[in-house]
Amino acid sequence: MFKLFASLEWKSFFRSAAFKQNLFFKIFIGFFAVLFLLEFAALGAGSFYILKNFIEDGDILASDPLAVINQFLIYWFAVDLIFRYFFQKMPVANIKPLLYLPFTKGKIVQYAMGKTVISFFNILPAFFFIPFSIVLLIEGYDPIGVISWHLAMLSITLLLNFLNIFLNNLDKVFYPVVILIAGLAAIQYYGYFDITSYTQPMFDFFYSQPWSFVLPLALTVFSGQYAYVYFKKQLYLDAGLKTKHETATTENLDFLNRFGKMSTYLKNDVKLIRRNKRARTTFIMGFLFMFYGLYFIAVGQGEWMKVFAALFCTGGFLFSFGGLVPSWDSSYYKLMMAQNIPYREFLLSKWWLMVVVTGFSTLLSCFYVYFGIEWLYAILAGAVYNIGLNASITLLGGAYVKTPIDLTSNKKAFGDSKAFNVKTLLLTIPKMILPVIIYYAFSLTINSEAGFIAIAATGLLGLLFRDKILTIVENVYKNEKYDTIAAYAQKD
Repeated sequence: MFKLFASLEWKSFFRSAAFKQNLFFKIFIGFFAVLFLLEFAALGAGSFYILKNFIEDGDILASDPLAVINQFLIYWFAVDLIFRYFFQKMPVANIKPLLYLPFTKGKIVQYAMGKTVISFFNILPAFFFIPFSIVLLIEGYDPIGVISWHLAMLSITLLLNFLNIFLNNLDKVFYPVVILIAGLAAIQYYGYFDITSYTQPMFDFFYSQPWSFVLPLALTVFSGQYAYVYFKKQLYLDAGLKTKHETATTENLDFLNRFGKMSTYLKNDVKLIRRNKRARTTFIMGFLFMFYGLYFIAVGQGEWMKVFAALFCTGGFLFSFGGLVPSWDSSYYKLMMAQNIPYREFLLSKWWLMVVVTGFSTLLSCFYVYFGIEWLYAILAGAVYNIGLNASITLLGGAYVKTPIDLTSNKKAFGDSKAFNVKTLLLTIPKMILPVIIYYAFSLTINSEAGFIAIAATGLLGLLFRDKILTIVENVYKNEKYDTIAAYAQKD
């Protein structure tokens, strides 16, 4: 049965209207996946000796490297869950068509859940824990204790996999938990309260008591069985998979009429963000990118990272929402293309929306001046570059993202409710490289201020030639028109 389901998805992949794009991204993602696996394997093999040197030098107050790892495992698993919530897709088997075929619901659910078990998010931690456990055995640790600890870590990893499935639509629960974890990390950093002093004994227990791995393993098996029963009950067209209908409300938004013909599209986008969960989450996440720079401030990276952080701080919404244009309109894109609608007006409406939100993000990101005047220069330079050049480049990239977004689905058991995906983020990579190169070219030859000025000047040039760039973008959209319509017509 598994072979049959895999065969159906294999055919779906190769017969997709966006096959070339999907193949390119699969190869691209595969390359970075292998790179991450190798890096985690190297980290797992070398972290013991790195921590041992720190302990011997007195930089870390701990008895052995395993104790240090156990101390911070709570944050490892917290970050793991957060990344899963935003990036791990729920089972993508095409459920509805399978219900008409002679497959039992149990087989469909088993296959869908099995895909999550063998996902990259479960394999990646294993590439750290396996080499680290091998090093522990080489260094003379108790073999039975190491095996118990290792099995407990892998069991907790799978437990997070099933927990993420249940948390997939519980934003009201997830975000307070994230805030709580971030708060605990902050108060520990400043020395007020150390949560790890309470969690470390639990992870030490898995090593000192060889039978203890049974506890997380039993909890994982229970959660997997509960998820199986829950999803099997949801697998009905008139229940868990039915379309969710909400009461319609009217909004005039007359203040947008000043934009002329573009006002129609702007009103649609504003209503989309206000009414649709996925678009609203994207809007919120765009503003949360403002705190991206705090990470680089904490780790103290090189000067060029200020440029990288500034682009994300001011352009989070631009990258996340703009990267899915025109996918937001995929449900009625065919109808739009059947009308006498100029592409230019459609693109300009998206451009103005991204520019306005980028402007607000820039104002809110000015608090970085607290960390130095150069951070303010970076924020302003990044904002100008985003408005002048990246807004147009993002629209250009959107022409090749032929991923339909179903705004009417209830996104329960097997839905994808994430605001952005790996493909969207990958499209931002080319937009990050050029400003960094510009910064280095001028900062190394003149000074850092000249680097920021050069980035801003490049953005102003993009703004000056905006119409010509949008003409190129418009032609690309016209060339991709029928391929896009064909891709949006597919339900997979």
